[in-house]
Amino acid sequence: MGLPERQATDWLALHRVLRNQGVLLGWSDLRASPLWVGYQLHPVAEGTHIAERPDFQRDWRTLWPVSPDDYLRSGYDRGHLAPNYAIAANYGRRAQRDTFLMSNITPQRPNLNRRLWQRLEEVVIDDFAPRFGTLQVITGPVFAPGWGALLDRVGYVQVPTMFYKIIVVPGAQPRALAFLMPQRVQGSEPLDRYLVTIDRIEALTGLDFFPRLPGPVEHALESRVSTQGWALERVADQPPRY
Repeated sequence: MGLPERQATDWLALHRVLRNQGVLLGWSDLRASPLWVGYQLHPVAEGTHIAERPDFQRDWRTLWPVSPDDYLRSGYDRGHLAPNYAIAANYGRRAQRDTFLMSNITPQRPNLNRRLWQRLEEVVIDDFAPRFGTLQVITGPVFAPGWGALLDRVGYVQVPTMFYKIIVVPGAQPRALAFLMPQRVQGSEPLDRYLVTIDRIEALTGLDFFPRLPGPVEHALESRVSTQGWALERVADQPPRY
């Protein structure tokens, strides 16, 4: 379907691609943040265990020296975009370490990171992946509009106002769900409250997520919200782990 591309008129969506084990990132040196993170998931055996969480590490490929310590006393968690468990279970220890590079981390409020976002990540790997076999996931931050918003930072990293996650079942006629979650949540809200179209996320981010899809297929995928076949009602109110 192609890597996400900047829409021609949006200079704030300029980025370069960083390659990790099992994961691609669209890195913005202007925002000192990933604009998108893409990866593919497959089902993992029930009860799969992964290695202990590594330490967070600087990524020397980034222009600015983003450090794990920048988040201390900031009020924000170091929020993963490519998730620790799903990537480690699919791609192994080296890939797990790569998810702890600061290029994969963005400022997230605790109730989002530890509750609502964690619940969505869990549903994707524990319910959607076994249901469909293969998933393509693109996830990332949404920032407030305008150049002035660039000043809202944790260390060097611009603070997002929202986060998106797009889950695609690939095929000749792909199907997708897209979520858009604000920073300030309680964490117990139903997941389906945050369903949006992919067109909506593209408008907010200045990105074209699937540039290689034929026009009619892309339009059908991106212009509507369709939950048919996802059984989202079974997991929308699943309680948080923490």
